[in-house]
Amino acid sequence: MIRFLTSLARWLSETRLAVRRGACHGSLPWLALLMVLSLPTGCHSESGPAPISDEVPEAKGWTLEVLARNLEHPWGIAWLPDGSALITERPGRLRWFRDGQLEPEPVAGLPPALSYGQGGLLDIAPHPDFATNRLVYLSLAIGTPEANRTALARGRLEGSRLQGVEIIFQNADAKSGAEHFGSRLLFLPDKSLLMSIGDGGNPPLSFAGANIRNQAQNLGTHFGKILRLRDDGSPHPDNPFKSQPGARPEIWTLGHRNVQGLALDPQGRVWANEHGSRGGDELNLIAGGANYGWPEVSYSNEYWGPAVAPEQSRPGIQDPILVWTPSKAPSGLTFYTGDRYPGWHGNLFSGALKFQQIRRLVVDGSRVVAEDKLTIGQRVRDVRQGPDGYLYVLTDQHEGQLLRILPATPE
Repeated sequence: MIRFLTSLARWLSETRLAVRRGACHGSLPWLALLMVLSLPTGCHSESGPAPISDEVPEAKGWTLEVLARNLEHPWGIAWLPDGSALITERPGRLRWFRDGQLEPEPVAGLPPALSYGQGGLLDIAPHPDFATNRLVYLSLAIGTPEANRTALARGRLEGSRLQGVEIIFQNADAKSGAEHFGSRLLFLPDKSLLMSIGDGGNPPLSFAGANIRNQAQNLGTHFGKILRLRDDGSPHPDNPFKSQPGARPEIWTLGHRNVQGLALDPQGRVWANEHGSRGGDELNLIAGGANYGWPEVSYSNEYWGPAVAPEQSRPGIQDPILVWTPSKAPSGLTFYTGDRYPGWHGNLFSGALKFQQIRRLVVDGSRVVAEDKLTIGQRVRDVRQGPDGYLYVLTDQHEGQLLRILPATPE
């Protein structure tokens, strides 16, 4: 039947534009509707090779503890060697959680962040040698609503102040609008730093005369990429595109919409989750030099109806490990290596803003073999493993919270 409908669609290709315009509005005759179901650019069912996540059961054996309240849209948390943690707030503040308490005064000395829409102070990562050099890295939006970009700042934590703060990297191109800045940070075992940058925003936001999201496929810009930097913000010398004419030397992978979760597993593999537009959120294994397709290959639909891309898979494009449709709005991501929760060792935990939950993903090699959910009841912005082996959660609210997940006490 599918082959028949596809052949029919090809034979009636001169009507394709009209069909596309009518798709998803319930006004097509039955024959045109059948055509839409067969066309890769209409409102289609998922037919690519990636498994599609559906409704999942509630995870058992856990409970929540509130550790801190009144955080204003917290975005990232990073643990320090002494067991304390630094928490970013999107309006531009850095808070210190230590000795079980949230310090009342923010850490001083931060660079100004553009708190606008999805922009502001974003992720945080201590240098792998923080114990000796005290260096802290921050991703943030800078500029104005009309001309802004994602940047990377570095400073030395001395007392309750960042000293010597400087912007050591910034997106080479400014954009307008308040969308898709990224930007997770992840240090690799070789002490290089991964940094995600979003595609810049949704249509009709434009860049160079076309939809800005198309820049995710352009190696001449940083939009829609994961970058690999040295700890001084310069391009890593082993990056895969450095010898290509016109390519930005910082680029490690391309074809991303808006990566907001990066995690490293014990095998040294990098996992990422990223936002689709309407459905099509992705879990990916990240490999240097790979293209992840956006917006030319995608499981996403436009917010107004039709498919974003004509294909869901293509040779030379990395297929997702898992696709979330409907969209859960993925956020922080962590690979759990502790032993506090029976049966959770070696699982991935992926935050969900829209669904107000965390997805627990059981992985076998590069496959997700089981999935359940931890319903938090607030927008989950970040989930990280603490030095004590527990999972910690930041909720993205005006009065956000720091939560700790505890194993439930047996009855």
